[in-house]
Amino acid sequence: MNLPFTLVLLYNAFRDHVRSAFIANITVGLATVWALRTAFQATGKKSRTTKLRGPKSNNLLFGVSKELFETTDMGGMFEAWSKEYGVAYEIPMIFGEKRIALCDPRAVAHLFSKDTWAYFGMKGMKEAVARRIGKGLLYGEGESHRRQRRTMGPSFNSTAIRKLTPAVHKAIDKMKAAWEASIEASGGDSVVLDVQKWMNYVSYVRSVYHSGGFLMFFSLDSFGIAGLSYDFNSLNGEPNPMISVLDSFAEGTPQSAFSIAVAVLILFFPIAMHIPTHRNQMFDQLHRQMTELCDALIDNANANRDAGEHVSTINLLLRAEDEDSGQRISREEVLSQLRTMLIASYETTSMTMTWALLELARHPNIQTKLREELLSFGGEPSYDQLTNDLPYLDAVVLEILRLRPSVPELLREAAEDDVIPLSEPVQTKSGEFVDSIVVERGTIFTLPVSCINRSEAIWGSDAKVFRPERWLEPDGITKKAQEVKGHRHLLSFGDGPRTCIGKAFALAVIKTELSMAIRNFVLEMKDGPDTKVELSRGITLRPKIVGEEGIKVPLRIRRYKG
Repeated sequence: MNLPFTLVLLYNAFRDHVRSAFIANITVGLATVWALRTAFQATGKKSRTTKLRGPKSNNLLFGVSKELFETTDMGGMFEAWSKEYGVAYEIPMIFGEKRIALCDPRAVAHLFSKDTWAYFGMKGMKEAVARRIGKGLLYGEGESHRRQRRTMGPSFNSTAIRKLTPAVHKAIDKMKAAWEASIEASGGDSVVLDVQKWMNYVSYVRSVYHSGGFLMFFSLDSFGIAGLSYDFNSLNGEPNPMISVLDSFAEGTPQSAFSIAVAVLILFFPIAMHIPTHRNQMFDQLHRQMTELCDALIDNANANRDAGEHVSTINLLLRAEDEDSGQRISREEVLSQLRTMLIASYETTSMTMTWALLELARHPNIQTKLREELLSFGGEPSYDQLTNDLPYLDAVVLEILRLRPSVPELLREAAEDDVIPLSEPVQTKSGEFVDSIVVERGTIFTLPVSCINRSEAIWGSDAKVFRPERWLEPDGITKKAQEVKGHRHLLSFGDGPRTCIGKAFALAVIKTELSMAIRNFVLEMKDGPDTKVELSRGITLRPKIVGEEGIKVPLRIRRYKG
């Protein structure tokens, strides 16, 4: 069997089925792909990759991929499998593809140390990123990724953040005034606000404003006027199409089994992005809106290049040169980087801040302890003070990042053969115990962040409990957790060459927002401490209050009166 020729025929046939957009044709195409893949596996060469044990497939076509996509507790699934099969195991995915899950700090550190060179992003995922965001930092590998990080780095370092302190404090005052005005308008001493919606605006502004050269947290108006001489009028109720699309994603509209199947299929056959499911159409609309906004930001930056000394991401990118050619980087690459920052910052930071406010409302004793630290400090903390002088605030933020990582798993594909060390032996299918696994090029790995961050085997028996004190106690972080090499022993920002470039900015956003909110207001669950919270899938998994419409997280906000 001529495998390359057959794959080309298969791809062309599948493309024709997809573009016809008839479910019957697509189903036939999927069945054909599955049958041919099974035949290739049966006739292909024997893999040298270590044969690991793992869960059985519960679906002939999709393996456990559909179950993983649908669950709201992916980390729990991976942890249960780890308890049964060990720290490295094999999971069956779509069309018979096998994937290795690594729940072992040593193995994960090994992969991250070689990231972008010996291990790449999964091909299907990269194609999805290219179509929906662009060939920016999330897409780049190897030397291309290194060059892009070097170009963008100056906009994300501590020096840049310190210069933004006056603009940050101005935005804080505007946000505080908006909350106080809402309380005043209610006619009482409190008001119920949907903090998820507020945090969406916070993070959207933070990402866009940083793109323009400032780190503004709390309103599109502040971003536009102070950063780019452009007024969004968001606080005056004027709609913004970019936020409308992102909010629609966040609403977590229920998806059909077919839509879920297509979402899984995209990882293996990117052409499935052309299937007109609701989720695919939303991504296309989001790409259009992001491009329109980023085009406007670039045009504004070009028009005002000599108007001031804005050390902004846009201006740095517009001035950046390719090391090999000496030419300025293209407008399309600048667009790709801005779209990357918009989607990454909006979705991940807003979700983290929503969880932070929610957990503090659910744990009034922790909220009180945090307020006492912030009030005893006195004044508005600077960036350096937020980073170094408020230990309980730091502990609260770390505990939120540990329990509620915005990205539940990371996927990597081996670009070359390798041997991965393990911190403890695992049993193979043959019954042998090994302390390392052999992998060949093309092997796909999942690094379950939500499992490793919350695993009882790593963090102890209280791993699922929101307990900031663990970060302050002498033995609060277990020896096993200390083996995790990410930021403060967490994988929430990834690790290695691909560690989140905006990590310092994200931490500054979250700490500044919490400092303002807790010093000035008391947060309570609207319907009492027993209010139930569930998860809803948008671009990421977001919290929502059970019984509320959409993904609302209404909290009761009171002025703190001392």
